[in-house]
Amino acid sequence: MSLLVRVPASTANLGPGFDALGMALGLYDTVEVAVTGGATKVEVTGEGADAVPTDESHLVVRALRTAADALGLELPGVALSCHNEIPHARGLGSSAAAVVAGVAAAYGLAGKALDDDALQLAAEFEGHADNAAASLYGGLVLAWSEGPRYRAVRLEPHPAVTPVVLVPDVRSATSVTRGLLPDNIPHKDAAFVAGRCALAVHALTTRPDLLLPATEDRLHQDYRERAWPDTMRMVRELRANGVPATVSGAGPTVLTLPPDGALPAGVDTAGFTVRVLPVARTGVIIEANGTNSR
Repeated sequence: MSLLVRVPASTANLGPGFDALGMALGLYDTVEVAVTGGATKVEVTGEGADAVPTDESHLVVRALRTAADALGLELPGVALSCHNEIPHARGLGSSAAAVVAGVAAAYGLAGKALDDDALQLAAEFEGHADNAAASLYGGLVLAWSEGPRYRAVRLEPHPAVTPVVLVPDVRSATSVTRGLLPDNIPHKDAAFVAGRCALAVHALTTRPDLLLPATEDRLHQDYRERAWPDTMRMVRELRANGVPATVSGAGPTVLTLPPDGALPAGVDTAGFTVRVLPVARTGVIIEANGTNSR
């Protein structure tokens, strides 16, 4: 049996929504999975082709096997053909997309529709639910946890929300940037971020004219500036020009949400590749035997 899995990139935090808000972006990794009787084989083209393993330690394979075990699915060898469009270590959810691809593949091979347990499997494996939920469900997601259980709801972004990302050549590691965060923040900053996060949900779904104040953050971006100073310089310059701009996930990509889908003239984007990426309204897609499932 073989199937094809197509999973979108994602951006997380969206300014104040640290570990809570995520949004799927129209940039995709595609994985073809076939069950074989021999050793596991992985072929990779596109982003990260020269850097990722091609055996059982490949992230998609590990997520696939974890989900297969949870579903009671026995898998001998598997053959994977991966084509990656999502840049690695840039804050665009490449790891979450790989995990979601593996989980979705296990569901597809088991003949089972994706359910809430798919999010649980992906979020447990990945460590948090914002990117994983965005890649699973598409659109805008609000994620949280209740004890060990991960939860998320999908919201429909306003049609005028047009993401434009600025992707630098440098990379960033979530493990490093999280280590720069303080254990405590001032109460006034916590109150500020709570209000802005609520406003962000409203702005992203109903009032995009409020995106500039709605994407302001005091919880994480400034504390992690030394990990990506050029990113924060760009965020501040864009915001000074009236463009809603934030750090995408763990960085160093800059996420912008300009009202007309274009950056203002005169902004120096040297060192960044500018890409217009539509919101991916649909999450991961599984194609098996000519049929689609989600």
